[in-house]
Amino acid sequence: MHDVIVVGAGNAAFCAALAAAENGAKRIAVLERAPQEESGGNSRFTAGAIRFAYDGLNDLQAVMPDLSEEEIATTDFGTYTEDQFFDDMFRVTQYRTDPQLCEMLVRRSRDTMVWMREKGVRFVPIYGRQAFKVDGRFKFWGGLTVEAWGGGPGLVDSLTAIAEAQGIEVHYETRATELMFDGVAVTGVRVRRQGGAPEDMPARAVVVAAGGFEANPEWRTRYLGPGWELAKVRGSRFNTGDGIRMALDIGAAPYGNWSGCHAVGWERNAPEFGDLDVGDQFQKHSYPFGIMVNADGRRFVDEGADFRNYTYARYGREVLAQPGQFAWQVFDAKVAHLLRGEYHIRQVTKAKADTLEALVAQMEGVDPEGFLAEVAAYNKAVQTDVAFNPNVKDGRGTSGIALPKSNWANTLDEGPFEAYAVTCGITFTFGGLRVTDEAQVVDTDQRPIPGLYAAGELVGGIFYHNYPGGTGLMSGAVFGRAAGSAAARALQEA
Repeated sequence: MHDVIVVGAGNAAFCAALAAAENGAKRIAVLERAPQEESGGNSRFTAGAIRFAYDGLNDLQAVMPDLSEEEIATTDFGTYTEDQFFDDMFRVTQYRTDPQLCEMLVRRSRDTMVWMREKGVRFVPIYGRQAFKVDGRFKFWGGLTVEAWGGGPGLVDSLTAIAEAQGIEVHYETRATELMFDGVAVTGVRVRRQGGAPEDMPARAVVVAAGGFEANPEWRTRYLGPGWELAKVRGSRFNTGDGIRMALDIGAAPYGNWSGCHAVGWERNAPEFGDLDVGDQFQKHSYPFGIMVNADGRRFVDEGADFRNYTYARYGREVLAQPGQFAWQVFDAKVAHLLRGEYHIRQVTKAKADTLEALVAQMEGVDPEGFLAEVAAYNKAVQTDVAFNPNVKDGRGTSGIALPKSNWANTLDEGPFEAYAVTCGITFTFGGLRVTDEAQVVDTDQRPIPGLYAAGELVGGIFYHNYPGGTGLMSGAVFGRAAGSAAARALQEA
């Protein structure tokens, strides 16, 4: 019999397994539905950005002790306080985030990052995606400063190696199908290995950390609404809601924003599921510096409403709602140098021309007259007397048009012009299970279910409508650590 079985093998799952070992659990197994080369769930597909509260350079050095003197001298890392983290969580979730769970996430974020570093996970500054150089110094913006070394794949590989070095078992191609439940407590997991016959794996505690239901088109349509079966899946094809379903089957309480999800602008012609060779490079997140138009040639969102960290996770839904479920992001030469690296990969649907007329002729599915009229009205509305600054919300907006652009508004009048086709890419779903402040799953009477804990995407109640970029990995680590620690402590007390 195992002391603890963890269902899933991503960031949250391995944090749970490592915390369980640290707190006295002896025999621990991690069950991964995917083959080894696709292991890690959505964690493997992320860029590795992770948001946490820090008060200055000393806090960052505790997480990145190998920061060089040159990096320190040439970088303004700023601060991202707990109060700022709380403000961002409340604002983007429209004040719906569960106060208790949000407090766990924010208050434990810094300590959890230090804990992960002490376990052997390496972190580095996100220079390529979160900083611009101003007057010879890099300046970070949007509260997001750190990423895992090697991105998502590096994080998963590092956590896997650390766990295996501690004797934690990792079982690949082992799909959990059912929780063993005696009517009072969870006593293990029923699994199928490589599609074989069901077998029981008894355990004194189980942590479900198997992701959301984003790769399940039937559930997406049922809970997110009609049309969501047409979205592309950014990450793992294995996140079909198994962990949630198993828990609901024994009476666990559903919780959170079941009709909500993290969904972004994604390469229009990307495959159905994530491609590990491309990783997260199908995303297209430089839209604040241009405009987005639909098939009618019309803008449909305020591209400059906020830093992309606070809008990208909900703008995928807006793209999905457009005719044909696509949009084009349009930029001119003045901002071309600001486009992130993902715009320069081979696998893009791109148009480029010296004139707007020639550009729109290449923009498949877009009404030319509507587009040219929209750009003319937009250009006339740009407040060119306000200075453009990509590092701050610069207030350079528009005036006199029905749909404003609040920041970073530049006229589209300098060729060559570029346009990129996007659709909706779903990252993870927000609905899940209700847990206590020790990450223990509760039933529909809100009584803790003995032996059952949860972490990662399938914890409900944290995100509603939207999320601050980089918070998913942080939430997974915080609640994974809490779940593994509580499960192991409960064994000692039994």
